[in-house]
Amino acid sequence: MRVFVAGGSGVVGQHLIPILVARGHSVVALTRRAERADQLQGLGAEPAVADALDRDAILAAVTRARPEVVIHELTALKGLGDFRHLDRTFGPTNRLRTEGTDILLAAAMGAGSARFIAQSYAGWPFAREGGPVKREEDPLDPTPPREARQSLAAIRYLETAVLQSPDLEGLVLRYGGLYGPGTSVAPGGEQFEDLRRRRFPIVGSGAGVWSFVHVGDAAMATALAVERGAPGVYNIVDDDPAPVAEWLPELARAIGAPPPRHVPIWLGRLLGGEFVVTVMTEARGASNAKAKRDLGWAPSQPSWRGGFAALAAPGAMEQRAAH
Repeated sequence: MRVFVAGGSGVVGQHLIPILVARGHSVVALTRRAERADQLQGLGAEPAVADALDRDAILAAVTRARPEVVIHELTALKGLGDFRHLDRTFGPTNRLRTEGTDILLAAAMGAGSARFIAQSYAGWPFAREGGPVKREEDPLDPTPPREARQSLAAIRYLETAVLQSPDLEGLVLRYGGLYGPGTSVAPGGEQFEDLRRRRFPIVGSGAGVWSFVHVGDAAMATALAVERGAPGVYNIVDDDPAPVAEWLPELARAIGAPPPRHVPIWLGRLLGGEFVVTVMTEARGASNAKAKRDLGWAPSQPSWRGGFAALAAPGAMEQRAAH
C-alpha cells in the first residue's frame, strides 16, 4: 500500500519506515527539515519536506503522495525536563495534536485515503481510580493536575478527531513509555542520564504504575495497524505494568547507575510540582490484550525487565525488535 508517514524522521518514524518498506509498502515520509531528506531516503522512503502546521503545504504533499494510509507520528518531544510546567513544555506537541491533526485529517480525506493512524499515549492520562491496569474503554482522568490539563485536552482532542472523522478508518495507538534507541531512556537520553546522576528520584510510595514499550515494538505495532485491525483505540505496551518503586531501581541497576533517591511527597511537590507527584504515586498502567488479539501483535520485549537489561547492548535490542 501507499503510506504517508508524518513525522518520518522522529524516533518512531525512523524505526517504522524500514519495517513498512520490508513489508512491501511504498512510503512517503514528512519532515520539516530539508537536511533530513537524505536520511529518509536511506531508510527507504520518498521524502516530503514541509512544516506540519502549514496547511497548504501539507494538503499539497499528501495529495501528491495519494496514500491509502496516513500515519500521524508528529511530536516535538525534545528537552522535556521541566515537568513543573508540563503544558508549557508540551506546547509545541499539543499544537501538533490539535491543529496538526486537523490539517492531516483534511489532507487524508482530500487525497482519498482510507485509513488514518495516530500516535497517542497510554501513561498518565488514565483516570486515577479502580485497578492498576486499564483497558482502552476505561476513562481518562477527569481531574488531571493543573499543569497537565492542556496536554490531556490535546490528547483527548486528537483521539476524538481521529475516531470520529468521516470517510476514514481511524485508529489511535496509545504507546506506553518508549525506551530504546533515540528515546530519552537510552544511553545519552535525558532520563537515562538523569538516573545516572541520581536526579531521578522515587517520590513518596512510588506506587504509580507505568507501562513501557520498546520503540521498535511500537513501530511494529504501527506497521501492523496499517494492514489490519478495526477502527478504535489500542494500547501499545508490553506485558508487564509495574510501579515506579519496582522498575526505577531495576533500570538503575541495569545501566550501572546508583540506586535512585527516595524523597517525600512534600519535597517531590516542591521540586517537580503536582504532576510529578501524581505520576509517581497514582498513575495507572495499561493492558495490551486488545492489540495482541486484534492486530496480531506481540512485543519482542515482553517486559521492560529484559528490555532495560539490553540497554547496554542496543544493537541486539534493535535486531530483536525488527522481527
